[in-house]
Amino acid sequence: MRLFLIAFQFLTIVPLPFAVRCDEEDLGRSMTFFPLVGLCLGALLAGADFLLAPVLPRGVSDLVLVVVLTLVTGALHLDGLSDVCDALAARGSRERFLEIMKDSRVGAVGAVGLVLALGLKYRALLALPLEHKRDALLFFPAAARLAQVQMTVGATRARANGLGSAFITGAGLWQFALAFLFTVAAGYLLLGLNGIACLLFLYLLTWGIKSWSHRKLGGITGDVIGCASELNEIGCLLILLILFHGGWLPQ
Repeated sequence: MRLFLIAFQFLTIVPLPFAVRCDEEDLGRSMTFFPLVGLCLGALLAGADFLLAPVLPRGVSDLVLVVVLTLVTGALHLDGLSDVCDALAARGSRERFLEIMKDSRVGAVGAVGLVLALGLKYRALLALPLEHKRDALLFFPAAARLAQVQMTVGATRARANGLGSAFITGAGLWQFALAFLFTVAAGYLLLGLNGIACLLFLYLLTWGIKSWSHRKLGGITGDVIGCASELNEIGCLLILLILFHGGWLPQ
């Protein structure tokens, strides 16, 4: 329970009415519960959709859902996405790339990346079939949090310190295996074979980002993990749309 609360505190800005002890390796160990926290975020979105759908046009209510997710997570991973976009635009050496990601300022390319990411997320939510919408709302934050675990376990530190380094210290194959099994079970229960197929595509996407980061930076950073999480949220919604509209797998 303590590790779940550590994961919940890190991934959301929701305050807890009590203090939670966090030892040196607890951040990494708490990654077991990242998909469960993602499922809690999905439940919040599904509940908000249930309340908003009868009183607001769908276009407005889906935009509110994007805002809710951004606020509850403190835009933590969007910050990573914008930093990576700015660093990519600079086209410099490894050291230059890391320097730009460490800069707290958002550049023009980072701002464009944020607009495109939020716009894609919004349009994908708007296009979800109503009969599958709330199942998808429950699923996609959990799938993206699994990607954070995949990015971290077995990775090399690109920096000697920082959040990415702190998580690598305590996260191992056991954390990834449990997080993976939980997410697979949730995906199958919510979306059937579509959920499993979606996770397979996301696994390959995350593996590609992780491999690129190791080639470019010699490892991963917290910003790269956040960027991968955002790309997985978008990718999950887009893949589900393809599967739903293509009707390739049974619902």
